[in-house]
Amino acid sequence: MGHIPFTWLPMNPDAAATLTDAFPPPIPIPITTTDGALHYLNPRLYASLVQPAVQTAAEAARRRQEEEDASVRLVHLLITCTGAIQAGDYSVAHGNLSEARGILKKIPTSTGIGRVGTHFADALAQRLFPEYPHAAALPTPPPTATPAATYNHFYDAGPYLKFAYSTANRAILKAFEGCKRVHIIDFALMQGLQWPALMDELSKREGGPPELRITGIGPNPTSGRDELHEVGIRLAEFARYVKIPFTFQGVCADHLDQLTAWLHLKLRPDEALAMNSILQLHHLLVDPDADESTLPSPIDILLKLVVKLKPKIFTVVEQEADHNKPLLLERFTNALFHYATMFDSLEAMCPLVTSAAAGSTSTSSSSLAEAYLRGEIFDIICGEGSARTERHELFTAWKERLTRAGFTQVEFDLSEANMAIADLISVTSFSGSGFGILQGSGGLALAWHGRPLYVATAWHAMGGGNAASAAIAHTKGGDTYHKGMNGSSKGNRGHRGVAGGGIAIL
Repeated sequence: MGHIPFTWLPMNPDAAATLTDAFPPPIPIPITTTDGALHYLNPRLYASLVQPAVQTAAEAARRRQEEEDASVRLVHLLITCTGAIQAGDYSVAHGNLSEARGILKKIPTSTGIGRVGTHFADALAQRLFPEYPHAAALPTPPPTATPAATYNHFYDAGPYLKFAYSTANRAILKAFEGCKRVHIIDFALMQGLQWPALMDELSKREGGPPELRITGIGPNPTSGRDELHEVGIRLAEFARYVKIPFTFQGVCADHLDQLTAWLHLKLRPDEALAMNSILQLHHLLVDPDADESTLPSPIDILLKLVVKLKPKIFTVVEQEADHNKPLLLERFTNALFHYATMFDSLEAMCPLVTSAAAGSTSTSSSSLAEAYLRGEIFDIICGEGSARTERHELFTAWKERLTRAGFTQVEFDLSEANMAIADLISVTSFSGSGFGILQGSGGLALAWHGRPLYVATAWHAMGGGNAASAAIAHTKGGDTYHKGMNGSSKGNRGHRGVAGGGIAIL
């Protein structure tokens, strides 16, 4: 399945004039694996640029060539090792992995292909160890941090989540134009970082802000802390600061497909509803060849619920990657080149921080952001069946799935794309000049050197309007979509925060 046909927006007219609707072809440096497949690597993009302070031009050229050759050999060994694991030839896989680790000792691992290659070699070692206990020692774990901490540092480290939040917020603000009472259901509240910016915009609305209610969904607590409650308090304090009537409800649910409208979401007939999913839907996917004849898949269950509720807007941001493959070799290869691009862009934002992959014990923002991506890599490589949750798919697959479920796409227009460009420039400054915003097929994509990393889209359920039209009144009517721009089932804990009134437990 091909990439979504994004095109560059005219940020630079001279540069834009030279671009086409297709992505650039891979740089023709082929690596042939044992199965005869060709894979491509751009060693100039990933080879280390760090050189000794004093050396001749000939020495520098020789050093670069050696690193490029080592990079190509490293990728070949990692892919061949993966193929051997898939075939059950663990002795050969162990030999390939040992040679790959030998190369990693000779090239810089704080930058370039050495950096990303270390994470993939570690993932292969963890995958290989249960089947071949004589394999090399398991990798040293990354800096100790909670999932919330690594997520926050990933947010701080680059424009990735900022892009996701800002584009989703624009679609929500547009859908809420003219509504007096609005309700947002966030499928993954996390630390609530998305919502202060939206509250600030609503507070400036002509005629006064609407009454805002946010239902934030998160996992059941595993410690004594009630993080959803804490986030709700912070959001209520900010709402009080910007003078917005505000209510918060936290919902603990370990699985989104086990949500129910009546028990968890407490919908009201006079509220305009928006539903928001940032990097969550792919967790509900299953293997493409799984037998769904007996039970519907989790993604189908959730999408059926969303369609039933008929929100005015359903915002979706997902990775633009193809990692939901049943065969290990195919998803390994796709993941290797996707995360090479991710780490290259991350390095541009934080070029001076030593990588956690190099054995550093630093808990800097960059290394913790790197730990966030490392967790995704390990899930893709080491997990099988229900144990694998990072099942990223391309936008074309998501569009087909959402359309089949009963959604129509709400396209981002040029003005929204230009605002996304302005936000990106503000976030990345001069350090991220390789980032760009791509527009195509009604969505917006955050790209690094022309390769899309994350795609933001907005959707409208057929007949969508107030939530009551589906979940309360059970009628087919509803408000039409406005295009104006404005400026686990295992447990259920509800919390309410009202601006000026603090937090009350429901």
